[in-house]
Amino acid sequence: MKKTYKILLAGLLLVTCQMLPVTGSAHEVYNFNSDWVIDYKDLASGIKSGTERVTLPHAWNEDEAFCVYISDQSDGIVWYRKTFSLPESAKGQRVVLEFEGCRMAADVLVNGRSAGYSENGVMAFGLDITALVKEGENLIEVKTDNSWTYRRRQTNSKLQWNSTNFFANYGGLNKNVWLHVLPKVHQTLPLYSNLGTTGVYIYAKDFDIAGHTATICVESEVQNDLTVSQDEPLKVIITEYDGQEVARFESAPASLKASGGRTVLKAEKQVGGLHFWSWGYGYLYKVKTIVGEDTVVTTTGFRKTEFKNGMFYLNDRVLQVHGYAQRTTNEWPGVGQCVPAWVSDYSNDLVVKSGGNLVRWMHVCPWVQDVQSCDRVGLIQAMPAGDAEADASGQQWTDRKEVMRDAIIYLRNYPSIIFYECGNADISVEHMKEMLAIRERYDPNGGRAMGSRGMLDVAEAEYGGEMLYINKSQNKPMWMMEYCRDEGVRGYWNSWSAPYHQEGNDQVFYNYLTDAERQQYNRMGGTQTVQVGEAYLHVVQEGVAPESLMMVFDDDDVQTKVSEVFRLGVEHHDKGYYTIDGKTVDSPGKGLYIHNGKKMVRTVSYRRN
Repeated sequence: MKKTYKILLAGLLLVTCQMLPVTGSAHEVYNFNSDWVIDYKDLASGIKSGTERVTLPHAWNEDEAFCVYISDQSDGIVWYRKTFSLPESAKGQRVVLEFEGCRMAADVLVNGRSAGYSENGVMAFGLDITALVKEGENLIEVKTDNSWTYRRRQTNSKLQWNSTNFFANYGGLNKNVWLHVLPKVHQTLPLYSNLGTTGVYIYAKDFDIAGHTATICVESEVQNDLTVSQDEPLKVIITEYDGQEVARFESAPASLKASGGRTVLKAEKQVGGLHFWSWGYGYLYKVKTIVGEDTVVTTTGFRKTEFKNGMFYLNDRVLQVHGYAQRTTNEWPGVGQCVPAWVSDYSNDLVVKSGGNLVRWMHVCPWVQDVQSCDRVGLIQAMPAGDAEADASGQQWTDRKEVMRDAIIYLRNYPSIIFYECGNADISVEHMKEMLAIRERYDPNGGRAMGSRGMLDVAEAEYGGEMLYINKSQNKPMWMMEYCRDEGVRGYWNSWSAPYHQEGNDQVFYNYLTDAERQQYNRMGGTQTVQVGEAYLHVVQEGVAPESLMMVFDDDDVQTKVSEVFRLGVEHHDKGYYTIDGKTVDSPGKGLYIHNGKKMVRTVSYRRN
């Protein structure tokens, strides 16, 4: 037991999630990622067998990332197992497991007894295992099922977002797991599914942006497991990241309901000298909330948002929203979505450095690691919950509401989330009202808008957007959603995507072209690439004069005449020299030119005969 306790203690020092352990606090959080064993005995496909020792997060099929098409990713039932011993401090305390997520479903057993399950494949969930653990060695077993055909056990319905179109299938325990030891009087965790708790809620109001001042409001749900009521205040300490204190305040003592009762305590104070979170400026604070012996630390930031006059205001400045629609798995080759936090920072910061101010995660709720990353790099997020390319009805709509509720509760303290997306496509007005009611109940003061990709003409939607072309809105913020997007590249890999490229041994990409794309690929010889500044127009009729042809670009309706026609496959050389802005040069000197369709640097002068 002593050896296992040391391992757990080491995990405690490595915690990086939203709630961190504080010296002297009774609320302890342990990293639960190490020493898991994967067992493939129930994997029907037989693609893997035996056992494998891993550290979480670990998707058992993660090595298929970018090697096979989404619909061909391996699926099935796989077991994760781990033995552990509790620290001495856990005796008589409440013990809770927090899973940041799984794919698709997970049944959790502790010492052979069921602790509960989750099956939405997206959101975090919590399980109270107090009655299942014992002194000495304990065994946790998680049966995961990432089948594409998975159906919910109570309703026999499929989840709308379990789709081979956009949701890459990295199966198993593909996110972090934490173990919480909670005192008798404790602040709850923001894990509604299975636990029904809402945790800490922090927001700001009464902003004076120029004066660097706002009122900081803190609410904390407290559970009292004692058999008698107890009077406690909510104490709040706000610090900089380096520990320097910014503010300290507390509420009046309140009576906490006994025997598992839950009470929400509230405190607020006007605080000066604040740095406001913004695009490219991920300024964050640590907010300690203390009730009795229980201390929770929440990392958050403060910003003012407004949605009015057809515009979005961030800290009193209008911001035109534009950026990228990124697949929520945000994966990398070879490791899938199970990347370390610094990789999330690297990839999300690329969006900021490219000039994008928003990442619109596709269809399903992002991993909390990516949410935290966007907080740090200063990248605004649109947070969906779970949907596909259409509205839903019946159980599938109920599923979407439940996931939105869980996601809002779990992620409402992260300042980078400013938009809640309740539909990748239009939903009904009644459904929009239902989503707004969820936001109003669980995040009424977070300064976040609820909307969808369309619905600009619907009063209830608080933002909207169009894809691929520019539009305007008179009364609500308008996004440029996926403004620059080439659907063709979603079907195959390019010359730089080894090993599936034209020069490689395997042209797997060709199998995923549409008929039209395959015809165009064949017409261009299968190897020709459209260069920057060029376009190809396929002309079937012979002898067409170049001046009679034109191309129209939908974005600005400008007609562009064709200057020259030549046959594909016939060597074509333009011996002329052009400046970077396209002007013909008869006698180029030293400098940078375009020649034969490529950039070149001339080191000597040249005069054409």
